[in-house]
Amino acid sequence: MKFRTDINGLRAIAVMAVVLFHFNSSWVPGGFAGVDVFFVISGFLMTGLIFRGLENNNFSIINFYVARANRIIPALSVVCLVLLVFGWFYLRPLDYLALGKHVASSIGFLSNIIYWSESGYFDASSHSKWLLHTWSLSVEWQFYIIYPVVLVLLKKCMSFINIKRLLVVGTVIGFIFSIYMTSRWPDMSYFSFPTRAWEMMMGGLAFLYPLQNLKETRKKYLELVGIALILASYTFISKDNVWPGYLALIPVLGAYLVITANRSCSVITNNVVMQKVGLWSYSIYLWHWPVVVFGYYFEMQHWEWIGIPISVVLGFFSYKFIESIKFPALLSISFKSITTFKPLWMVVSLGLIGSILFINITNKINAIPDINKYNMASRAEGFCFGSPGSGLSSVDYLTCQIGEKSNDPKILLFGDSFAGQYEPTLSILGKKNNISILSITTNSCFPSFTKNFHYPKTHVGYSQCMLNRQFVEQNYKKFKLIFISGRWDEFFKDGHEYSNDTINMINKITSDGVKVVYLPSPTIIKGNITSDYISSIISGDLFTKEMINHRKDLIKNKYEQKIEMKLKLLSKNNDNFIYISKAELYKNDFFIKNGKLIPYSSEGGHISILGAEALANEILDMKSKRKIMQLLEQSTG
Repeated sequence: MKFRTDINGLRAIAVMAVVLFHFNSSWVPGGFAGVDVFFVISGFLMTGLIFRGLENNNFSIINFYVARANRIIPALSVVCLVLLVFGWFYLRPLDYLALGKHVASSIGFLSNIIYWSESGYFDASSHSKWLLHTWSLSVEWQFYIIYPVVLVLLKKCMSFINIKRLLVVGTVIGFIFSIYMTSRWPDMSYFSFPTRAWEMMMGGLAFLYPLQNLKETRKKYLELVGIALILASYTFISKDNVWPGYLALIPVLGAYLVITANRSCSVITNNVVMQKVGLWSYSIYLWHWPVVVFGYYFEMQHWEWIGIPISVVLGFFSYKFIESIKFPALLSISFKSITTFKPLWMVVSLGLIGSILFINITNKINAIPDINKYNMASRAEGFCFGSPGSGLSSVDYLTCQIGEKSNDPKILLFGDSFAGQYEPTLSILGKKNNISILSITTNSCFPSFTKNFHYPKTHVGYSQCMLNRQFVEQNYKKFKLIFISGRWDEFFKDGHEYSNDTINMINKITSDGVKVVYLPSPTIIKGNITSDYISSIISGDLFTKEMINHRKDLIKNKYEQKIEMKLKLLSKNNDNFIYISKAELYKNDFFIKNGKLIPYSSEGGHISILGAEALANEILDMKSKRKIMQLLEQSTG
């Protein structure tokens, strides 16, 4: 295929948006749509390679796979190897363990599945994942594996005309499927090959149905409309929109129009800057995200002004010295009339080095007692808190009990994940008093009876949250005691003030004689303080309270103080509302076990299972914390 300068320039438009978005999302709110543009380009090029081979009766699936590996693996392997070596010296042990897992999934092109199982793409925790961006490479590789096989099989039973028609139908069905899946399971859909395949197939249609004999003026208009659609998606779409869904059609259609316009003389795409950036785009994409994470990890201020140039320079050197040269086949596999699989030696060496380091750090971490209890309570550990969209039915979130589960629940725990973190504490106390507690806790659902939600209503947790609130509003009279908790600083998210929603709910419940207990959220810590603690164990260093204090998020703590002042005042005028202050429940942000200072925090926000259990023991043993126990005892009658 003749080198397409317009497609090369389109690569530049895509990668620049992604890089700018990752360094500062306010600059290009929808810059993540650049990945969708890449998918369209990939689909166009791969469809061209496959169909020309099929038409000439010389297409080889193995050759196709090897060529893709030679294109993708060398530069990716170098990035992974550099991160493994760098991480050995500078990353905390838990973070290095996660890096090893992510390197393996990236090289195995399964990282999209791994990242989907861990968290959402836009979650705060994503900035601790050095290879998060490789999810898109995994999706592309899965497309490369499946697509040619399907086309070869179709060629055996139908004509090229019918194959092309079938691909049109498949693209439309794939788009509809993506819309449906995104509305139901957005996190999974973001990372999933089935919901992204239509984007690459759309690029394939640009190859199969080219617009021929168009005048240059019409081509120019097509290109301008395409560019306008892409830029509109970068500007008017944001991470608050579920993705991909019907909105993904905007950048996808834009890329499709630019490709079909086929303007090699375009001033927009065929200029020196766009052509150079387009050539380096793959390497820039590979390097920019680790540079972003570096800035977050080491808390660099205004990192974008340094990180973006570094990303471009690293991308240039990667293109010049890795992508553009032929690697010696130190270890190679040769097939008859097949290109040598040159990246194999890189994969083998990476695997050996990674395995040695990975096993070393894993053994050290696994030697730490109760290592699994440093996570927050969730269904995976036998508790009730869960994330909607994980496969459970809506009813599952309304019927889960903790404590003495054989009894009818007379106590309710209601709220978001910051209520869910208290499940181990209340479970221990419930068993002590032979009490069953119904726990209705899901992501981002602060306690309220309104429809207000501090994320877009397209958020995966919205519909479940409305069901949670409806259930509690209809059934709260059945309970003698209701514990509420939440991420109180979120009441002030994006300038909204939701605290009155909770206050009105409290007044409604308590007016019917049901007691409501406020549980404070722990101090918000910037960064993963538990990772710091585990690092100190492995290194033999002393973990001190100063290590916690310097990471406290004072801004979010100020937001929390606002709601606490209101609730404290409410408790003075409402006998059925019990306010428990943070100072009353947490004398410090750490507890002492076996003479060691251990942070309550799991990851900087929630309490760990270990911390929640320690809190339960303190409530049982310390007179100053007996209020919760007394309330539980009173509700048994």
